[in-house]
Amino acid sequence: MTIRTANTGLRGLLTNLSKDQRGTTVMEFGLMVTVFMTLLLGLFDLGQLAYANAILRGATQDAARDSSLETGNTTTADAAVTSIIRTVAPDATVTSSRVSYFDFEDVERPESWNDENDDGSCNDGEAYVDENGNGNWDSDIGVSGNGGAGDVVIYTVTVTYDPLFPNPFLPGGARARKITSSAVKKNQPFADQANYGSDAGICD
Repeated sequence: MTIRTANTGLRGLLTNLSKDQRGTTVMEFGLMVTVFMTLLLGLFDLGQLAYANAILRGATQDAARDSSLETGNTTTADAAVTSIIRTVAPDATVTSSRVSYFDFEDVERPESWNDENDDGSCNDGEAYVDENGNGNWDSDIGVSGNGGAGDVVIYTVTVTYDPLFPNPFLPGGARARKITSSAVKKNQPFADQANYGSDAGICD
């Protein structure tokens, strides 16, 4: 009699538990909140990234154009880019560089040299022409800086920022983001354009 009563009580408890739906909503919310927050934060992060990219492209083009004028001030142009970017990505780190060339066809062109061993690099006593005047043979003839009148300039801006909506649910979700934009402009012909040098050199 005691065993039968105990079994009956246990069966009744299990039946009651199977019908009890109290706390179901809390359990479902606990299961879904991570997925929901991951999607929501990811959407916000992508939105900031896309907006920052668009702002950076526009600011880079404007700064490159302003710097191509005879009255252009590269320091002022760079500061303007930084100011604009920080409206979208506060405390962003903004770095910029400029490389100038005599003409578009010279972009990423190596300095002229006698490639006797045909290995694509100046070495083993091969002679070269120091066209950019820095005393070394360069695989890219470009000169660091904004160049002079009529020069072609590649202006590159790199932005590193911490996301406004870091995602702790994804690997690297809180890691700093990095975006880059470049613009190519030809400086105004406000003076005679300086040509490349013709000094000879020897590669080690």
